[in-house]
Amino acid sequence: MRGTEDHDENGASLCLGPGHPIRDGKVLMGKAKRSESGDVILLKHTVAVKLRSEIVRGRLKPGEKIVEGGWAKVLGVSQASVREAINMLAREGFVTKALGRSARVINLSADDVRQIYELRGSLEGLAARLAAERGADPVEPEAELRIMETAAERDDLSELLDANLRYHLSLCRLSGNSYLAEIAYPLLTPLFAFIRIRAIASGQSASIWMKDFVPYRRILELIREGHGSVVEQYVEKVMIRIAATAYGSWERKSGD
Repeated sequence: MRGTEDHDENGASLCLGPGHPIRDGKVLMGKAKRSESGDVILLKHTVAVKLRSEIVRGRLKPGEKIVEGGWAKVLGVSQASVREAINMLAREGFVTKALGRSARVINLSADDVRQIYELRGSLEGLAARLAAERGADPVEPEAELRIMETAAERDDLSELLDANLRYHLSLCRLSGNSYLAEIAYPLLTPLFAFIRIRAIASGQSASIWMKDFVPYRRILELIREGHGSVVEQYVEKVMIRIAATAYGSWERKSGD
């Protein structure tokens, strides 16, 4: 397995801070061997950043196996550090791990995506209805929408997608139903990780996502107005519309 560039998906240099630089493709262990807490945690996070960068840049393809021993040699770290980093990425949705099997980069088929959006329509529609009926103020998703708009203006796709995920998770929390919110996280997190992989690897512009801002804002307006059944139906229709072109659109560039 070949070495890789020492930058994250945004082009920033990867470094563990004093005592833990990355040099010639390898993480220099230094203080991590002598520390029992902070530096070891820092190392795990840095290996996760490195692997995440390989995934979102498309060097590790959707469905590709992540070999712990191979990456430990490439990065010059222990296999345990790579395993811990993979566990972090699994929690973020970038990696799937079945019991007794190797970790693989998240991979969703077009049919998988369609079914997820079908479920999202019902789940987030219900969340919006419950939020409207209980008179909730959608301050949090509104703040995330503003972040999305600013990110689109700066053409910062990574920040836009992060805020997009937070928008939908906060909408589910706004329902006041803790079970609904708990269901939403493991459903949405892998989906948005997969979206990020396809969109960033293809060099997609953040401006493509601006068309979604109008319905996102309308959802919040309907919640504020207390139109429970109306906003539920509206969210379902928005998800049906997005689902029809979602899979291909994540690799589409401006002007395509």
